Amino acid sequence: ENVDLQKTAFLLRKAWTLYSVTPLYRFHRARLRDYARLLSAFIAAEKQKGLAVEVGVELDIKVAVSSLADLRGSEQDQAAVLVQLSLRSRASSRNSEDKLVWLGWFCSVYGDDLSENLPEDFTCLPLFLTHGAESYTSMVGSWFQKTFDCCFRRLAISPLNLSWMVAMWAGCKLDRAASAVELVFSVPHLSQPLDISYAIHPEDAKALWDTVQKTPGEITQEEVDVFMDCLYAHFHRHFKIHLSAAKLVKVSTAVASAHCDGIVKILHSQYLLGVLMLLTELAISQIQ
Repeated sequence: ENVDLQKTAFLLRKAWTLYSVTPLYRFHRARLRDYARLLSAFIAAEKQKGLAVEVGVELDIKVAVSSLADLRGSEQDQAAVLVQLSLRSRASSRNSEDKLVWLGWFCSVYGDDLSENLPEDFTCLPLFLTHGAESYTSMVGSWFQKTFDCCFRRLAISPLNLSWMVAMWAGCKLDRAASAVELVFSVPHLSQPLDISYAIHPEDAKALWDTVQKTPGEITQEEVDVFMDCLYAHFHRHFKIHLSAAKLVKVSTAVASAHCDGIVKILHSQYLLGVLMLLTELAISQIQ
């Protein structure tokens, strides 16, 4: 995977909140600097309860909008777009660095299903990931929706998709010592919330997946079901608890972790595009 690790290292090991985004109307890459100035003025106006703010005036929040050309799966994909919000330093020294307070990025990794039949005026970047205060996410989302006639929706991850993720990621070969594969289940219908955490040694999880998977490089729903059933059976044998009656809410592996609320942490640079491909697919399925 041709990803420049130095340019994308900041994407790893952060908790990203997922959104799906409908295609952007009349979004032009040549105008990224203009968009940064306009978004900066919009955020300043929002912070001042709607008082008019002149575009281009020095503001407390500095906005940078840039392109991440490496983050795409195919030639048809649009390059990812990164939005960064920084607090300007009030220190007297002009050399003091601004403090990064919020990150968001739009991407499409093998998002051909959505982009194939789009008119020329539309840009397809269906997956949006944010890291930072919800208030900034709301302001940035509002500006993009008004400016490019698009719609943002939180992207939840179903237990079925979480089971696919843990099966796929548990089977990945890693070039360094892997952390445990962990599944977290929420037990329903109790007066007090109860979660069950189930950790499996990474080599055991990979060995199990290797016995289940029939064709390397291909995964079927049947294989995922068999993998999960084996884990459930092992847990029941030791603890007499039927995990199939609980709800899978989080999975963690050395590749990535994912929560049903749509919070993802990508941990391994080698599988960055693979994780984003899966998340792009989920975002597109929500839009369609």
